[in-house]
Amino acid sequence: MASVDSEEDNRGFAEKNAATFPILSDVSKQTSTAYGVLAVLGYAKRWTFYIDQHGVVSKIDKDVNPATAGENLVQNLQALGVPAAIAP
Repeated sequence: MASVDSEEDNRGFAEKNAATFPILSDVSKQTSTAYGVLAVLGYAKRWTFYIDQHGVVSKIDKDVNPATAGENLVQNLQALGVPAAIAP
């Protein structure tokens, strides 16, 4: 996940939501600009980029709904043929 919020704000978000994934604090907005997700008002659009092991963007989901994002993420990964991780 990437956000234009500060590291402190993102840490608070992660703690509040029990996030178990890394969050990039893109305060300079360089990454958001490079990916074309920086909105006119200065925030990052909620898009999901699916990037394969070779660094190729295989899908961009521009219709992300926070309430169903996790389910949609799994469905999209399955549709792309990404194997599910097997817990030890």
